[in-house]
Amino acid sequence: MPAERPPGCPFDPPAELIEARRQGPVSRYTHPGGKPGWLITGYDLVRSVLADSRFSSRKDLLNVVDFELPPAPPGEFLLMDEPEHGRYRKPLVGRFTARRMRLLTERVEQITADCLDAMEAAGPTADLVSAFAKPIPTIVICELLGVPYQDRASFQEQIDTFMNGETSDEDLIAAYTATQEYLARLVAAKRANPTDDVLSELTDSDLTDEELRGIGLILLAAGFDTTANMLALGAFALLRNPEQLAALRADPALTDQAVEELLRYLSVAKSFMRTALVDVEVGGQLIRAGTTVVLSYSTANRDPERFTDPQVLDLRRRDGGHLAFGHGIHLCLGAQLARIEMRVAFSALFARFPGLRLAVPAEEVPVRPEAADIHGVKSLPVTWA
Repeated sequence: MPAERPPGCPFDPPAELIEARRQGPVSRYTHPGGKPGWLITGYDLVRSVLADSRFSSRKDLLNVVDFELPPAPPGEFLLMDEPEHGRYRKPLVGRFTARRMRLLTERVEQITADCLDAMEAAGPTADLVSAFAKPIPTIVICELLGVPYQDRASFQEQIDTFMNGETSDEDLIAAYTATQEYLARLVAAKRANPTDDVLSELTDSDLTDEELRGIGLILLAAGFDTTANMLALGAFALLRNPEQLAALRADPALTDQAVEELLRYLSVAKSFMRTALVDVEVGGQLIRAGTTVVLSYSTANRDPERFTDPQVLDLRRRDGGHLAFGHGIHLCLGAQLARIEMRVAFSALFARFPGLRLAVPAEEVPVRPEAADIHGVKSLPVTWA
C-alpha cells in the first residue's frame, strides 16, 4: 500500500489487498518507512483489535518510521488512548447524540435544497463534487462549530489541501499552520462572545484554548472530508448501478438501508493503525509489543466470511454491521450526523434530477490517489435532461 484501483469502477479495494485477505486475515507487512508490521484484513479480527485495549491509538507509539513521532497535539483525541481520549471526547458526546442530530434534519434539507437550486440554475451540467458533495457537509459542520459564513470557503480549501494526498510537505505545513492560526482566532472570539454553537459551549469547560483548537481541527476535518467523499463516491456508485438506483427511487423507505450499504461497500475511511502494547496473538499470529498493525476497513467490509456476495452493491442487504465508522472507544463521533446528511442529500439529488447521468465515460472520472487518507473522486461531471 498504497495501491491503485481500476479506473471506471474505483469502488473495490485495491487488488493487492483483496489478494492479501484471500491468503488469510493476518499478513506480514512492511510500512513505507521500512518498519515491519502486520496487515489485518478480516472483519472479525479488525473489529476485535479495535475493541482491544492492548492496542494503542497513540501517535507517538506508531512504529512505522526510523525516528520517534511526537505525541498528538492537545485536543486531537483520535490519536490518543484513555484517559486523555475520554477527557476530550466526553464533553462532545452529548452534543452529537442521535436525537440532537435528528433535530438538524430540517436545516440539512434546506442546505441541500439550496445547493441543488444553484446546481439546477447553472445546469444542465455540473461537477457533483464542487456543487453538491463538498458544500453540504462544509456548511453543516461550520454552522455546528460556529465558523462565520464568510470563512467557509477558505476553511474548505485548507482542509482539501492537507487531505487530498497530493500536497507537497511545504504546502501541507503551510495549510496546517494557517488552519491552526484561524482556529486560535475563532476560539478567542467564542470566549469573548459565545454564540449558539458547539465550540462556544465548550468554552464553558476546563479545556484550554490550545485543546479547543485541536478539537476544532478534528471535528472540522472529519466532519467535512469523509462525508463529502461519501456523497460524491456514493452518487457515482449508484449511477454505475442503475438497477440499485431504480430500486431506491421506487422505494424511498429504502434510504436508510441504502446509506448503510453504501457505507459498507465504499469504506471511504480505508484503514487505521494500532500499536500493540504487549505481545498479542491475533488470528494465530504473534504480534510483538511495539509493532504497529494496519487495520483494513475496506477489506473487512468486503469479507466473504461476514457478508454474502460482499463485492455486490445490494441496497436491500440484510447482513449489516459494517465497520465504516470504526468500532470501540474511537467509534466515529459524527456517525449520526453523517447518516442524516447522506439520507437527505441522496434522496433530494435523485428526486430533483431523475435523468441524472455521468457526463463523461466512467473511466475518465478522476480518482483521489491512494495516498489520501479518505478515498473518493476529485470531480464527478454529470448532466441531466
